[in-house]
Amino acid sequence: MALRLVVATGNPGKAAELADVLLAAEGLGDLELLARPAGLPEPEEDGATLADNARIKARAVAAATGEAAVADDTALEVAALGGAPGLHTARYAGAGASPDDNMAKLLAELEGVADRRARWRTVALVAFPGGAEVVAEGSCEGTITGSRRGSGGFGYDPVFVPAGGDGRTLAELAPAEKNALSHRGRAFRALAGRLATFCAGGMDERAPLP
Repeated sequence: MALRLVVATGNPGKAAELADVLLAAEGLGDLELLARPAGLPEPEEDGATLADNARIKARAVAAATGEAAVADDTALEVAALGGAPGLHTARYAGAGASPDDNMAKLLAELEGVADRRARWRTVALVAFPGGAEVVAEGSCEGTITGSRRGSGGFGYDPVFVPAGGDGRTLAELAPAEKNALSHRGRAFRALAGRLATFCAGGMDERAPLP
């Protein structure tokens, strides 16, 4: 079965990671990923959970294009900050904040704090025009550094060291290394498996999944 998905994100780094994982997955047949249409307005992400926000983004693109759409929402949860920034990860330093602004605020709030434990969580979701959904989640435990390291990746990658690695930040890893360890890589690999089952089962896309 051929599967076409419009990528809901306009972030080139996220789109590249998503494509690397999904296009390498087995069981999806002739998967075609379409770029987000230029000029499509961003929906308001006012959901109460990561799944809510991923659904808002995917459904907005599916409604605008008439195609199935894939989106994700991601949160950084820092133990010493009570789980913050959480749902506000992308705008931690305020509306319109840059990644540099967000990292600067995070490092300032953790200055002198010994407990650097943190966790990334990603919910990945495909929304079909008829109402069906396929959802998966991935997480990555790790720690926050005392300063930025590395020039790869995007977002908070220069200040997050994933557990199970060799002490390098996500920004110091090659793309394939990062995808093997990261929350987003794990979420989209899980999503690929569920999509393969969905496609193989011939489920009715007009009815929402349980």
